[in-house]
Amino acid sequence: MFEVKTLDKPDERRDFPRGHLEAVHMSGLDFAVGTFEPGWRWSESVGPIAGTRSCEVHHNGYVVQGRMHILMDEGGGERELGPGDIFVVSPGHDAWVVGDEQCVVYDFAGGMARDYAKER
Repeated sequence: MFEVKTLDKPDERRDFPRGHLEAVHMSGLDFAVGTFEPGWRWSESVGPIAGTRSCEVHHNGYVVQGRMHILMDEGGGERELGPGDIFVVSPGHDAWVVGDEQCVVYDFAGGMARDYAKER
């Protein structure tokens, strides 16, 4: 098998308040690019769509641009991420853009490309 796609032509785009997601679906890989504008916060922009108290998607990601703060549920810790950071975040968190620059994140885990910002 050999498959190649380009981010210039994503298979899917999902818009939500203060951001959007572009997804590429391939055999064995669902890849997402999340673009989050200043003022974006998961609990305000995506939470009402998902219908959950916190983000229930697992993320394996890479921050391309901007800064994002992630707060785990129930004392699980928090961290600010920036360009060049590679991260793994389990379900059960809130997140928001820090500063006045948009934040762009690549996510390789699959769940973001398949389920993020979709009504349940």
